[in-house]
Amino acid sequence: MKVILNKDLAPLGEEGDVKDVARGYARNFLFPRGIALPYTEHTIRLFEARQEEIEARKADKRKDAAGIREKLEALDLVITMPAGANGKLYGAVTSQTVADELGKQGFQIERKRIELAGTNFKSVGKYKVAVKLYESAAAEIGVTVQAQIIKTETKAAPVRNRRRRDADARVEQQEAATEAAPVETTSESPADKGGVAQE
Repeated sequence: MKVILNKDLAPLGEEGDVKDVARGYARNFLFPRGIALPYTEHTIRLFEARQEEIEARKADKRKDAAGIREKLEALDLVITMPAGANGKLYGAVTSQTVADELGKQGFQIERKRIELAGTNFKSVGKYKVAVKLYESAAAEIGVTVQAQIIKTETKAAPVRNRRRRDADARVEQQEAATEAAPVETTSESPADKGGVAQE
């Protein structure tokens, strides 16, 4: 069914656009939220009256997009990722990685607006990334992926089992105790101890 969008809704369209959508989608999602109105003579007249206001908002969006485009194209993003000696990344740079990095620079851009050559970058180097802004406006950003230095540690000797260590320590303590204790050796006969010898 045909509807007129009352608000912007990515990726469907913008305020004032006439779209053909499924009846259930319109009835259950668009109409209850006020995102769209049914395409009728009454709504067409309403939107024709608001046409100048809608166009003014679109002009503002185009102007904002042009300003953001200039700032983005002046930017050179540097992304540091763990990598092996051959330059292969242990992970991958995705559109979400680029969106997060842009967020740190103060640009709130959705992941789906960022297009990488291929689906991701898997090695260090310099790349170009396209960012869709508004309508046909897009910016091209230079992205440098560099390797993060990972310290390699020498492997220590394996730690023995704790129970075994404790048992070995107890045995050593017992051996030390028996060596330190004086040994009594007596060769006295029962008669010497005050007993009566029987004949």
